[in-house]
Amino acid sequence: MHRGITAIRSTRVFYRGHFQPAVVILNNGRISAVLDYTSEETGELVGGELLDIGEQMLLPGLVDSHVHVNEPGRTDWEGFDTATHSAAAGGITTLVDMPLNCIPVTTSRTALQEKLTHLDDKLFIDCGFWGGATADNLDALPELLDAGVLGVKSFTIHSGIDDFKQVNESQLLDAMREVARKGLVHLVHAELDSGHSDCSEAGRSYQAFLASRPPQWETDAIAMVIRVMQQLTAEGLEPRAHIVHLSAASALPMIRAARAEGLQLTVETCPHYLTFAAEEIGDGATTFKCCPPIREQSNQQLLWDAIADGSIDCIVSDHSPCTPQLKAIDSGDLDAAWGGISGLQFGLSVLHHEAVDRSVAVEKVIELMTLAPARIAGLAGDRGSIEVGKRADFCVFDDHCGLHITADIIHHRHKVTPYAGRQLRGAVTATILAGNLIYDQGEFIGSASGSAILRR
Repeated sequence: MHRGITAIRSTRVFYRGHFQPAVVILNNGRISAVLDYTSEETGELVGGELLDIGEQMLLPGLVDSHVHVNEPGRTDWEGFDTATHSAAAGGITTLVDMPLNCIPVTTSRTALQEKLTHLDDKLFIDCGFWGGATADNLDALPELLDAGVLGVKSFTIHSGIDDFKQVNESQLLDAMREVARKGLVHLVHAELDSGHSDCSEAGRSYQAFLASRPPQWETDAIAMVIRVMQQLTAEGLEPRAHIVHLSAASALPMIRAARAEGLQLTVETCPHYLTFAAEEIGDGATTFKCCPPIREQSNQQLLWDAIADGSIDCIVSDHSPCTPQLKAIDSGDLDAAWGGISGLQFGLSVLHHEAVDRSVAVEKVIELMTLAPARIAGLAGDRGSIEVGKRADFCVFDDHCGLHITADIIHHRHKVTPYAGRQLRGAVTATILAGNLIYDQGEFIGSASGSAILRR
């Protein structure tokens, strides 16, 4: 059975952007009050179980708006059961599923409805859904947008699977026009193949793979997104576009300029771009392959600078798993390996560790992993911060606890991750969903109690 909590006390509650001592009162799965740490009202309002976490951080439940669950169709890569358990172990209480690499891809109302039939008794946390806007589904897009997706995603380069077709500029314009009319966000995997690189010759060389997907691919694609937004703005619309998994820091100046002219353009990056650097990746290390690629240390520092100055809006996992065989671990062939990082469970620990080492405010990182992605997904009215009236979703984080990433603590389907072996400073010790303790000290509690989030 789940363990219901009616109040949580901590000397470090993340409230209104900073830490302070407080007692958070819960009622019917929502936050009913945030009281002073020593308030005499606490005893009257608790009426049940008070969870005292001492000096551990009480954070809002994390929101990860970029997760490839892959069910149905490729559940041998990952599925809702394993993905949501892994997320809970990482303090995540809400994730948003990407429209690929499932079969069928989520590019129609029918495909979304089929996905929903696979959720029974599998959601350990709450899950929303992105739809897809592709070269061949424009006619189906209005119906898909009305079916409950939180927005859509497009690729401006081959997506990795043939049934999720990339869009050109004209197709992106038509699709984003439909999305803007609904007031939703359009996510874009922004790489544009200029035809000047050849990934087929990378072999085992990471540097050759890196050279095959240069920063210009990202900057050219983002420039195209901005042109489309300018065109739609000239038509009297208010488009919202979001660049997923930014790798190339060279795109940041044009993103800042687009915002300065009033465009609603947001951008995310991922823990692997903020943690790993190309200089440290050896040949044949296929677990590090992702697209766009992990770039050099100098580029990484510029991404951290952009976090500090607010140019990057949120940090999400881009958890994109596959089977060990598809990762080509034995051969080390970067051409053959599936491009994607598995790391859903460890983002907060990884980034806390990095932020402390870099003297970056931990509060900034927390905001970018909670309220910021909730805003992108249109969920900030209910999730992402500790506020009266919002859902009672929490992450308990012990920043003094060490975390050694080994195979036996990994809860996503396959024990493959570039974070394996890392010793980190800080670990998630508990996760609370709608007032119920679902994860505590390495153990899962109760059965699947998460819900599907569909836009009304």
